[in-house]
Amino acid sequence: MHLALKNQLIMLECNIKFSITIPAYKPNFLRECVDSILAQSYSNFELVIVNDASPYDLDSIIGSYQDSRIRYYKNEKGCGALHVVENWNKCLELTEGDYVICMGDDDKLLPNCLMDYYQLIQKYPDVELFHSMTEIINEKSEVTDLQQPRPIRESVLSMIWWRWNGREQFIGDWLFKASSLKSRGGYTYFDFAWCSDDFSAIYAALEKGVVNTQTPGFQYRRNSLTITNDVSNTNQKLACRIKSLELYKEILKVEPEGALDSIYHKLLCDNLYKFHYRFIIGDLAVELRHNHFKILSWLFERKQYQISLTVLLKAFYQSIR
Repeated sequence: MHLALKNQLIMLECNIKFSITIPAYKPNFLRECVDSILAQSYSNFELVIVNDASPYDLDSIIGSYQDSRIRYYKNEKGCGALHVVENWNKCLELTEGDYVICMGDDDKLLPNCLMDYYQLIQKYPDVELFHSMTEIINEKSEVTDLQQPRPIRESVLSMIWWRWNGREQFIGDWLFKASSLKSRGGYTYFDFAWCSDDFSAIYAALEKGVVNTQTPGFQYRRNSLTITNDVSNTNQKLACRIKSLELYKEILKVEPEGALDSIYHKLLCDNLYKFHYRFIIGDLAVELRHNHFKILSWLFERKQYQISLTVLLKAFYQSIR
């Protein structure tokens, strides 16, 4: 059967509605982002955009579209970068779809993204969390890297283990079952959204795991404007690491069923502090790389974040390598 005809037949029997949300602030790539969503081969979706009291003229960009699937809102008071997860959840509250994606205003969807998700939902209707393989793009929208491949289905313990071992992921490459996410109070809050994507996904996958696409459907844009590149908020980042450590401890209290998950569970328990301090070292090294003299202030602040002198020296050594 011709692919276009097959897709049309799928749409005729389709009753799944997707909600795509954009907590918007920056105009730089917003039009590219919206265009990529409207170019989906699967058309049963809504696009919810919440302008976080941006000083930029986002109204003109969104106002240039004449598409009934777009709903545009503006916050009277901005959540800002510190409380950006609050804007994620404002977007979520406004959604009417069965499944939801929260993506950055500079990221993009590939045309097949929603159709790939739709077909996986048909096969795994009990699952609350899906993940799209991701392309990394630069400021020119050129593909510079590709996210690591994942198995079609995996448990939450597998997710965590491979995340600790360097697997990349972003809030926009997750698809959540909307009703379940809302019942948990929305996306998990952390300052600056550090670890928010991780734990939002973890809680969604606790019972049924995650199903992963085998082809790219999402594009994450690496650029100089992202919160990730801001080294002025290292203190908040370390506080989030401590909070995440406590959440991991709670999750790992539950003994899993199955031989493979038992192995993952043991590995996670045995290596919890090893990986915690590896992340701490990495966070500190990023800041120290920009200003080596910051080690002097960290000599006084380190105990507040449970950082030993050995960990601090390792971070400094990593920053000058």
